[in-house]
Amino acid sequence: MRKALGRGIDSLITKVQNNDISGDIVQKIPVGKIRPNRHQPRRNFDEAALTELAESIKARGLLQPISVWKDNGDEHYELIAGERRLRAARLAGLSEIDAIVKKNLEEEQKLGLSLMENIQREDLNSIDTALAYKQLMDQFGVSQADIAKQVHKSRGAVSNTLRLLELDEDIRQGIQAGVISEGHARALISIPDSDKRREFYQRIMAEKLSVRDVESFAQGFHAGKPRAPRTPRAGSRRTPEVAALESSLEKTLGTKVEVCPGPGPENGKIIIQYFSLDDLERVIQLLRK
Repeated sequence: MRKALGRGIDSLITKVQNNDISGDIVQKIPVGKIRPNRHQPRRNFDEAALTELAESIKARGLLQPISVWKDNGDEHYELIAGERRLRAARLAGLSEIDAIVKKNLEEEQKLGLSLMENIQREDLNSIDTALAYKQLMDQFGVSQADIAKQVHKSRGAVSNTLRLLELDEDIRQGIQAGVISEGHARALISIPDSDKRREFYQRIMAEKLSVRDVESFAQGFHAGKPRAPRTPRAGSRRTPEVAALESSLEKTLGTKVEVCPGPGPENGKIIIQYFSLDDLERVIQLLRK
């Protein structure tokens, strides 16, 4: 595995695409002959969502095949991508499943392709995504810039996702389980005091604190005057559309963004946060593109 270090994921994926999967076929294979993916980034599976997907498969069939590989002489297949679909197919009672079968892959290519397939899925939570990024960096010597290029995100967004691994284990588990949002997590990590961070994690769950509540405290903490969570203003115009726009801008810029509607229907302001001069320069370069 060490021979892949420093080579970059471009050459890893290109080699797979150009040569090693030329014999790919889609075929029906027995569900019972598929082994789990040893490099599966996803750690949590929502049982209700799996049941819903299983019902959809019963009604409409499997809309997208899973991906597996099979080594010569081995009667079993190993999953590359599609574990949710595979689990739902089993719940639906299917004995066979449509699969893209890849052959003759080296172990390093299996790992790289598996991680990339899963990272590019939008429903992977941020901690599992960060763990997959870290595995690519540690085992393949892939840079953050290279990962950003492959997943079509800014380098800052990749860096901010990796920073979430600095959070306490119980907080990371909360993100994986969907107990708190990625926005909460980003606000928490800006609180340098571990005890205060854990205190606010508990308060988020107990008091249903918003992301803005945690951000307000964090900003006060850095200023030396921690503030209590604020009460939402009466008549606040933060709509689901505004929240979605903020989320989209944050993913693009890799930092916290606040859209503030003005007193009229067609005015307002956008607040873009930065946390260092390097971070400011990075955001400026993105805005100039």
